[in-house]
Amino acid sequence: MSATLVVGGTGLLGFHTVTELLERGHDVTSLALPGAPDGLLPERVEAVWGNLEEMPDEDVLALLDGKHAVFYAIGADERTTPPAPAAHFFYEANVRSTQRLARLARRAGVRKLVVFGSYTAQFAQEYTDIPYAANGYPRTRLAQEEIAELEGIGAMDVMTLRLPYIFGLVAGQRPLWQFVLDVVASQQPVVAVPAGSTSSVTARQVGRAAVGAMEHGTHGGRYPINAYDLGYAELHRLACEAIGRDPRDVVVAPKEAFLPAFAQIDAQTAAAGLEHGIHMVDTAEFQARDAVSDPGLSSVLGMGDDDVPAAIRETFAWCVAHPATV
Repeated sequence: MSATLVVGGTGLLGFHTVTELLERGHDVTSLALPGAPDGLLPERVEAVWGNLEEMPDEDVLALLDGKHAVFYAIGADERTTPPAPAAHFFYEANVRSTQRLARLARRAGVRKLVVFGSYTAQFAQEYTDIPYAANGYPRTRLAQEEIAELEGIGAMDVMTLRLPYIFGLVAGQRPLWQFVLDVVASQQPVVAVPAGSTSSVTARQVGRAAVGAMEHGTHGGRYPINAYDLGYAELHRLACEAIGRDPRDVVVAPKEAFLPAFAQIDAQTAAAGLEHGIHMVDTAEFQARDAVSDPGLSSVLGMGDDDVPAAIRETFAWCVAHPATV
């Protein structure tokens, strides 16, 4: 049994990591922002409320004292459209914050650090025929991995989960996938979608993979996890099913059909002084491909099986049953 800290323990991924750690008999401390529903965390969890970025080093070191492993389950993702240059925003949000925690964890004697990263780092390395790696978000996700590993060399094993599309629920939190329901509700007369597909997993599987990385991962391990090759057409058909729309309204379109509108969005975003972490024209290229990873690349983590389509249906059903209020 090990003493562990989950940073972001009330978020979707952090919560399922907390649950898995408890099931395997580990002691768990959660650090999270205030505002979680009462009773969300089990009584066995030591709940600490606060913002890591605002905590003095001395307080962070006190929190890390005696911990065998730390799970870093926070950060900014590509849904954020920050002021240009986007790379600077994501560097501050994901790289510098991870480096600070890794440095303090090493100083406190932590032996394992599991970073929740992005599968965009995987494809930034693989898709060398397009300028995908030049985009601020995947570029800084690669930097996050490298810097965290450098901080740990010789004292602390650092492993990164390269996370894809994730489906599941945490009590009281609206899933990010509400936007897919909004798309299929608004597009008429058809719902045009890209031809490609993406890796996908359930939140439960992320929790298992995270604890597996602590128990079986090796320093510098960058693990792209995938349990189900999810086509964008299938995702949007499931969304249609959830809102009572005919799934046959979903039609697959080539990337050329999206490029003019996406280029216009990029231009409008730039004119407003903003920049997407991944330019929309590069997103069109990415989503035209089968951006899926081999499950064998993370088999050492023991993620196990789960029903991803069922988790998608459950996620959409919750959103429909709990309409968003403006």
